[in-house]
Amino acid sequence: MTALMGVGMGFLAFLVVGGITGVCAWAFYPGAQSRQKSPQKLLTAAFMGFLTAFGASYLGQYTNFFQSGQMLEWFIVVIACSLLGGLYAALSK
Repeated sequence: MTALMGVGMGFLAFLVVGGITGVCAWAFYPGAQSRQKSPQKLLTAAFMGFLTAFGASYLGQYTNFFQSGQMLEWFIVVIACSLLGGLYAALSK
């Protein structure tokens, strides 16, 4: 039962929040900027943000840290996506 609770926030919410947060973290990372931002790297950052959002929500609900739809879930998802996006930006640039 707990394993399926991550679906409560919704696939679309994970896609939007994780994708936007991952891309923003990649785009605004204050490191060495390349002159050409490839669409492939942006899509990779968005997909990694989506997977991070889904994983953070699933893990938090599985460990009973929060329930689906709580504000803590949104906060953890945004923080986790931002951290992973920044890490990805640091390693890819």
